[in-house]
Amino acid sequence: MDKLIIEGGERLDGEIRIAGAKNSALPIMAATLLTKSPVIIRNLPHLFDITTMLELLGCMGVQPVVDEKLNVEIDSSTIHSFSAPYDLVKTMRASILVLGPLLARYGQAEVALPGGCAIGSRPVDLHINALRLMGANIRVEDGYVRAKVDGRLKGTHLFMDMVTVTGTENIMMAASLAVGKTVIENAAREPEVVDLAECLIAMGAKIEGHGSDTISIDGVTELNGCTYSVMPDRIETGTYLIAAAATCGRIKVKDTRPDILEAVLLKLEQAGADIVAGENWIELEMRGRRPEAVSLRTAPYPAFPTDMQAQFTALNTIAAGSGSITETVFENRFMHVHEMSRMGASIKVEGNTVFVDGVDALRGAPVMATDLRASASLIIAGLVAKNQTKVDRIYHIDRGYECIEEKLQLLGAKIRRVPA
Repeated sequence: MDKLIIEGGERLDGEIRIAGAKNSALPIMAATLLTKSPVIIRNLPHLFDITTMLELLGCMGVQPVVDEKLNVEIDSSTIHSFSAPYDLVKTMRASILVLGPLLARYGQAEVALPGGCAIGSRPVDLHINALRLMGANIRVEDGYVRAKVDGRLKGTHLFMDMVTVTGTENIMMAASLAVGKTVIENAAREPEVVDLAECLIAMGAKIEGHGSDTISIDGVTELNGCTYSVMPDRIETGTYLIAAAATCGRIKVKDTRPDILEAVLLKLEQAGADIVAGENWIELEMRGRRPEAVSLRTAPYPAFPTDMQAQFTALNTIAAGSGSITETVFENRFMHVHEMSRMGASIKVEGNTVFVDGVDALRGAPVMATDLRASASLIIAGLVAKNQTKVDRIYHIDRGYECIEEKLQLLGAKIRRVPA
């Protein structure tokens, strides 16, 4: 198990390219199960979760082919199994996204209950209940979701009890091949949901309202193949911007989308950053200034994303003043706080809010990553800390950040990967 060794105190300065969005790529890969024609996916990030999804498709008999430009062609016409086994699903919650497509196209699916980051309850009940309303017979037993449907799924009117990204995506995919019209109310509005919808439309689906809280899908009898490019990763973008701000540095991130990062950019400006953006790039400059502490509250898009709160916690630890961060999406997403305290942060948790008083400096220490975004926050803390920080269990970071140490090295960070 690898570790990251960070010699802190370096001001980040430079340019990097942003990878494709993992949270967009995974559902798009699952959507290839909806057609017998090949689908070519471009701008896939090189991540462990992407490899896991390719392995999952491969164990079903699907044949992914990677070309010289690292585009992936997925042909599901050779599928012979409709089961997602626990050995693969346990590492990635997004595996549940194959449930809707398998059920819609093949009338059956067996998917192990998912694993992934330990950041709180993310129940699949909403997926299951919605598919039952569409006519599926579903049993949950022996750790598996076993689903069947006689004929095709039926369109229906759904109100999601809570905003769920994967739930919205699963039902949107299933409804694309259902008989009749499906309406999803209280749907997730995240850009990654919109990206999946646009891919499905390119495959011949009839979808309207994506990007709003009401999505309408008119089912069709079949979908075709297409070539589709995955959107840039807004969370990776925000993470590097925060890292540059925390180190009083400068950064230009390219191949990204400022229009889907408004809540994050606003908080960075409140922290004292000068930000200039173009159509597909963002430049941040601190001009050597120490960041100001910010307060924020996470909520579904277009509000502040839960996947960015740990990184802002790291920034607040060395910022001028005090800030509070309230988490409303997941109930167990402050596990990085204890590790930051070991580095000298003045930080405490009360309920679903973390309160941080900025200190002049953190001290390097051995720390352990507990989930994907916590890993990123500990790396940011290590970048601003005095002396050396060792980040253990970094397999979490490899699930969501492409070549993170190489990109940080390009920005001037002293960071390296070593075997445990």
